[in-house]
Amino acid sequence: MGFSKMNQKKLKITLLPNGEIKMHTEGIKGKKCLDYAKLLEQLADAKITAQELTSEYYETEVYEDNNLYNTEQ
Repeated sequence: MGFSKMNQKKLKITLLPNGEIKMHTEGIKGKKCLDYAKLLEQLADAKITAQELTSEYYETEVYEDNNLYNTEQ
């Protein structure tokens, strides 16, 4: 079973010579991207000084549940 490109989530992290860290998310919709930003902030022991929200921030994440449940008792 493979994943389609539509379901891929990516973090693009750039370290600049001045010590600044830039992060861009792709495929992460809604406020979930902010969780990744906070995680990076903790891992890098850094502080978020600015952020730009992409159009994906305003979209709703769609979850697929492929689990089958046995309803027999």
